[in-house]
Amino acid sequence: MTSTLLQAVVGSPSASSAQPSDVAAKAHHNKNGKGFINPWPSYGERGAFEMFRKIIWARLSGEWKDPDTTPPTVPVRKPTFLPSRQTEKLRATWLGHACYYVEFPGGLRVLFDPVFTARCSPYQWIGPKRYTDMPCEIEDLPYIDAVVISHNHYDHLSHPTLQKIAHKHKNTHFFVPLGNKPWFRHMGLDDTNVHELDWWEEKEIKLSPSDRGESNSEQKDITATIGCLPCQHTSARTAFDKAHTLWASWSVSSGGKKVWFGGDTGYRTVPELPKEEFDYGEKYADLPHCPAFKQIGDLRGPFDLGLIPIGAYDPRYLMSNMHANPYDSVNIFVDTKCKRALGIHWGTWVLTSEEVMEPPRVLKKALKWKGIEDESVFGTCDIGDSREVE
Repeated sequence: MTSTLLQAVVGSPSASSAQPSDVAAKAHHNKNGKGFINPWPSYGERGAFEMFRKIIWARLSGEWKDPDTTPPTVPVRKPTFLPSRQTEKLRATWLGHACYYVEFPGGLRVLFDPVFTARCSPYQWIGPKRYTDMPCEIEDLPYIDAVVISHNHYDHLSHPTLQKIAHKHKNTHFFVPLGNKPWFRHMGLDDTNVHELDWWEEKEIKLSPSDRGESNSEQKDITATIGCLPCQHTSARTAFDKAHTLWASWSVSSGGKKVWFGGDTGYRTVPELPKEEFDYGEKYADLPHCPAFKQIGDLRGPFDLGLIPIGAYDPRYLMSNMHANPYDSVNIFVDTKCKRALGIHWGTWVLTSEEVMEPPRVLKKALKWKGIEDESVFGTCDIGDSREVE
């Protein structure tokens, strides 16, 4: 395989995409303190003490039981990547949890939320440990032009992983929500190629061969537009910095294809209910849902592929404000106008109490509930598997 070195230039796009009429108000910026907020009635704040107290009680009462991770769970396969940048189809490979490696027509290669460690934790001796193996190593990825980070939680932003990327792929550009660039410098990483964006902002990246020699004479310039978009979540690296940095979903457009990456998000906040009660029943039809996803679909869609979270949602009354369950996920799928979607944010670490293989099963039920008969439009795959999108 011949690897063509591409030099990247990042700047503002020549033509800006549509934005909401109230974007200048920056309602998600915390006007009464540091950092950011979720500015919608769909988000119900859960204080750290309240969360801790309810989780402890749920465990003591037996409501929260750690799911069984005894194999077999999610199959893990060794991924295959295209041998060159000369591609005609959009191709997405799941590398576990929220991490996808996407190969765009025309040559762009993007890595979303990479975490290539055994644990998603500040320490590798404590914290959630993988119950499925990593399908490959960073060193196995042939090209990484851009790394897109949704937010700074440990299952989405990994210092050891970014160290490896910076060492192996020195020309990679990193796209992060507001407030995250100083972290790179603090962790001893070069922040020269780190680009901070606010919701609804975009950057254009142009990649050109650095040497027009015979080995890369077939490589054409690559252009992509990367947009930072809203989602309903929060951020923290410690117990003392909640919401100090922004969280986001993202769009990436290149080679005539467009991808929406949901990262990690909730859709509505559900109260504590009897376990058997369906929170999308008529009784709860008036619970507010996040309006940002319909805005994304109306203003930036449609998308050829959505990477949408489907896991880490139980107990629902504790997690719904930040984590979508599959019923939320299909609503997000429709709102954002994705033509096809793949489920993320499951199958790797135990973060909540649902059974580890439950999300894809419930996703099929949710699609039927939404009146979507073709299950192939929004599905899941094995870790390490790839899906092509026409």
